[in-house]
Amino acid sequence: MTTSSRPPGARPATIKDVAREAGVSVSVVSRVLNDGSGPVAPETRQRVVATMEALSYRPRAAARDLNRATALSVAFVVPDLTNPLFARLADRIVWEARARGVQVVMMTTQEDPYLERELVTSLLDRSVGGVIAVPTGENADAWQALRDRDVQVVFASRSVETVADIDSVSIRNAEAARIATTHLIERGHRRIGFVSGPAQTSTGHLRLAGYREALESAGLADDPALHRHVPFLGHGGAEAAAAILALADPPTAFVVANSAQVQGVLLRLRAMGVRLPDDLSVIAFDDTPWMELIEPPLTSVRQPTDLIALHSIEILLSRMQGTAPALPRHVEVAADLVERSSVRTLVPASVSTPSAAPERL
Repeated sequence: MTTSSRPPGARPATIKDVAREAGVSVSVVSRVLNDGSGPVAPETRQRVVATMEALSYRPRAAARDLNRATALSVAFVVPDLTNPLFARLADRIVWEARARGVQVVMMTTQEDPYLERELVTSLLDRSVGGVIAVPTGENADAWQALRDRDVQVVFASRSVETVADIDSVSIRNAEAARIATTHLIERGHRRIGFVSGPAQTSTGHLRLAGYREALESAGLADDPALHRHVPFLGHGGAEAAAAILALADPPTAFVVANSAQVQGVLLRLRAMGVRLPDDLSVIAFDDTPWMELIEPPLTSVRQPTDLIALHSIEILLSRMQGTAPALPRHVEVAADLVERSSVRTLVPASVSTPSAAPERL
């Protein structure tokens, strides 16, 4: 049993500190905090309680309420509720949480890293049991500070890869972009433009990596002039599309790798008099409902938001209840390539392409 104490000015003790000093796992400490959530030997319980007292450990209010499901709430930090993908994800997360007696507090960052930092910091003082978040890709230190204070976090759709202690749920981003690009290559396209989100986001760099993998597998050159990282909000996608099409050797196809920029790209193409798919083929990510209503309907990558929401809630609640494995989980689910009418076949493919069927990612 420890006899250590916290020096004045030291950071507050965390559940990990208690587990380390008591010589037990974090899940055992969690079970002690939440009587009835699992068996703990009397001598072990006594040692954990003594360690908490020695370290002046004070569990957060939400953590003390874990055994009362009706009192439990979680936060969902979402970038932009006007984005149909995130609106669908929010709806499914609320549904899955409510089915388990859990309330959801919705918070939006508007894709602003500064606002995200404020929200993450404020979560330390809120009585929420855990957080599901679609991060901006920045503020790794703020997310880590949240975890260091024993707030359970699951990243959904995107992640902050420099934070080592957080679970994540997403599609197989690189694979999705690779197969979307391969779909175009197999239909005779050799110069393919690629518009994706900011480079610091997991989706931004992973999808670009998948695009490059498809080109390499087909023996095609990767021309940096053909791809652009742009902000999720604003007119970056439209401007990127115009710049790529202004090249001396423009592409015959585009992959627009985030739904936030698809509408801007299409509006700019229409203003330029570019016809789909006669002049340019386009594949978009996220398959929002309007994509099948326009003419021509867009071929797109569909994210299974129901599965992302389900896994996110289940992982978060298992963490909060102390029943999850010690190591973080990184769940990747398959996406679907939905073929419609926005891709034109130029000539039969004459280069080698991966053998995987493009319909299933």
